[in-house]
Amino acid sequence: MNNMQDLVDYMVLRGVLHTSRIINAFWDIDRKYFVPEQFSEHIYIDAPLPIGKNQTISQPSTVAFMLEQLAPKEGENILDIGSGSGWTTSLLCHIVGEKGSVTGLERVDELVEQGKKNLAQFNFGDHCSIQKAGAQLGIPGQKFDRILVSASAEEIPTALFDQLKIGGVLVVPVQNSIFRFEKISDDNIKRDEYKGFAFVPLIV
Repeated sequence: MNNMQDLVDYMVLRGVLHTSRIINAFWDIDRKYFVPEQFSEHIYIDAPLPIGKNQTISQPSTVAFMLEQLAPKEGENILDIGSGSGWTTSLLCHIVGEKGSVTGLERVDELVEQGKKNLAQFNFGDHCSIQKAGAQLGIPGQKFDRILVSASAEEIPTALFDQLKIGGVLVVPVQNSIFRFEKISDDNIKRDEYKGFAFVPLIV
């Protein structure tokens, strides 16, 4: 695959990408802006690539699968944990538009700065940002429509359920599965599991 159009077409044909708003985001937020220069020959392969500090930019089809499970919509308030290169944060910013907001969190200082630079290329404005993650997972005390986690937790991070609005969705890798949690009510969390994935570990 030689360009983003080829990569998007491939993911659509595979059936991992099918929502028009997410497809448009992949078209406009080209992966080339987030891959280190030394890996420029591999930008459009469907594989994870190193971004430094033992972290990676995720496999495009995995990102597409997770975004389809997250089902972000225009105007929503979204938390992106483990923002890394800033690619998922930028994709989400494109999807939510000017009426929504996206906060990317990253623990590795160098990647916080790199992610900010990458995000700034798209001039989303103040409603989209990347910041250094705090001592606790997520942003306790705040509520989000959607939460995406892009690194693998050892166990289900139940603390994030309190940061979801009713009707909200959390998509998170746990060991070698991707879980989708939907908060039906404070006492009812719907759970779906999709096995067979690999991620870098979540730093907590």
